[in-house]
Amino acid sequence: MRRSGHAIRALAIAGGILLSAYAPRAPQRNFLNNGDFRRGSGASCDGWRTDAWILDPGATTYSWIAPHAGAPAELEIDTHRDNDARWLQAVPLGPGWYHVSVEARAENASKYFTGATISALEDGIASPDLRETTDWRRIGFYLRVGARGADVDIALRLGGYMNLTRGKAFFRAARVERVSAPPPGAEPVFDLDAVRQSETSGPIGRPWSLVATFAAYALIGICGWIIFRRTIPDDRRG
Repeated sequence: MRRSGHAIRALAIAGGILLSAYAPRAPQRNFLNNGDFRRGSGASCDGWRTDAWILDPGATTYSWIAPHAGAPAELEIDTHRDNDARWLQAVPLGPGWYHVSVEARAENASKYFTGATISALEDGIASPDLRETTDWRRIGFYLRVGARGADVDIALRLGGYMNLTRGKAFFRAARVERVSAPPPGAEPVFDLDAVRQSETSGPIGRPWSLVATFAAYALIGICGWIIFRRTIPDDRRG
């Protein structure tokens, strides 16, 4: 009886391990509002706004495609003239690592300039881009947010800075998920604090640089006044 009892307990433990291994995991929190684009009306999608380098209404058309016949909702960018166009959402993120991704496809997008991406509106933070005509593909990047947290503008984008382009881009199932760290060899990987610091590196904008600038202007003014005084005859000086 003791042996059978031990055997039953062993089988129960083994069964529990197997069940836990194959049990579905709870989905990770998506920090995007309406990241699946299910909520919208007309051409608008709840939680998202449109923006572009060229704001002329004739340059780019933005469309919300509601879910239908079992297919997920989509956002579309149709650029008729070279542009950097995007669907945009500001997302507050706490400290840590995040995976930012979306399913995307391109249609007749230029092969010479930046195509469809998901990006942060920071210097160079973007996924690999899709050009010409492609099938659906999940694209994304890993982002580290520093100890103070940050508000990050997430963009579903066609084109880029100094890379104006035209064509169509479609997006679905966008996600911003917290991760412990990027998997080994994962790319692209970005450190938000490092990127922002590089944008403002050097003395520009620092308090001591303003003092130094005013001191330099004052010194130039004093030197100019001394030179000017020396060129004026003594009888004409006040």
